Amino acid sequence: MEYRSFGQTGIQTSAIGVGCWEIGGGYGSIEEADFIKAVNRALDVGINCFDTAEAYGFGASERSLAKALGGRRKEAVITTKFGVGYPEAQNFRDGSRKRVMESIEKSLGNLDTDYVDIYLVHWPDRNTPFEETMLALDDLVKQGKVRAVGLSNFRLEEIKACMSTRRIDVVQYCWNMFDRRMESEIFPYCRAHNIGVMAYGSLAYGMLTGTFTEEMTFDKGDWRSKRGQLANLNLFQHLFGPEYYLKNLRAVAELKSIAQRYGKSLPQLALRWTLSNPVVSTALVGCRNPREVEDNVGAIGWSISDADMQEIDAAFAKHGAVTTPSVWLETE
Repeated sequence: MEYRSFGQTGIQTSAIGVGCWEIGGGYGSIEEADFIKAVNRALDVGINCFDTAEAYGFGASERSLAKALGGRRKEAVITTKFGVGYPEAQNFRDGSRKRVMESIEKSLGNLDTDYVDIYLVHWPDRNTPFEETMLALDDLVKQGKVRAVGLSNFRLEEIKACMSTRRIDVVQYCWNMFDRRMESEIFPYCRAHNIGVMAYGSLAYGMLTGTFTEEMTFDKGDWRSKRGQLANLNLFQHLFGPEYYLKNLRAVAELKSIAQRYGKSLPQLALRWTLSNPVVSTALVGCRNPREVEDNVGAIGWSISDADMQEIDAAFAKHGAVTTPSVWLETE
């Protein structure tokens, strides 16, 4: 396994991390027994980073991760998040001190641990002063309940505003061949300030697995379904919406031949691409079973040539597949 630094925290993370959204529900289907086997296989091969969130089933994902880790918690770097999904809050977001303190206790209980390695604000709450949120997070570090703090899905000016109160250790953003927004502002800032970067959506929510077809359908409860609760987001439209879906599939078909040159699977190529940016500390990917864990590890220990990186870009340009949507995730 390859290990990288989480900024200047002193925490070493495996270059491949396990994203635990799926086990919380609302994103594909996964059996807990298989997930437990996958987590233990991940630990066996050197993967130590496991990312979850309060909002992933409101405790379901965290509890499943705790069950899977069992007595191996000390082998893991656990990151979890708070701040989104509250029906009673404006725009479903809450970064208040009260919420910070309540959420960390719930997460610690769910995870069956007395500390988390990295605690992130899942989405910015623009109705609460960032100073209030950051001071509360800093108190958690002083109390020993959190080792490092971070932000997910914040705009650059919001990161800077938070940094004026308390240093940001780690950030988390979507980063894959279809979504390259972060290379313009966020990544340069993180590089300049030695902030660790967690890349989520490394396989573009399944698009880069190479298993999707023109007739592909998703379960009603899956957010990737046009009936899903997130179907109004630009994220859905640019990946799975009718204007882009077929274009994206054609681009993916060309990527398969590039992967074959290296004797690699398409997911391995996609993960290697994600990790090719040196600012990325870890590439998060879901693992439904041990076989997927072992395939993901095949992204380690090799590199994509400059010529093939250019060919990847050319494939996206040729088919008009989206690479830099101006607004992808925000609902506002």
